[in-house]
Amino acid sequence: MHIDYSQEALDNLRILPRRFADQIVRKISRLEHGLMGDIKRLQAGDFGYRLRSGNYRILFDVVGDRIVIQRIKKRDQAYD
Repeated sequence: MHIDYSQEALDNLRILPRRFADQIVRKISRLEHGLMGDIKRLQAGDFGYRLRSGNYRILFDVVGDRIVIQRIKKRDQAYD
């Protein structure tokens, strides 16, 4: 699978502390080998899936053979 980032996700990643951003990027890169990890399919909302990384949520969609990272936020802000 190929991973793409939305502009919002890139902006979210840039403002995170380096330590958390590095951890999140490592988790996202593992998605290239399949949807493994703490992933949950979302029933409602604008996004198809969420990946948990500590207190952060990575919200993404699967489009064909691509994973599109849409948003990266703290848990309490991710679904607003």
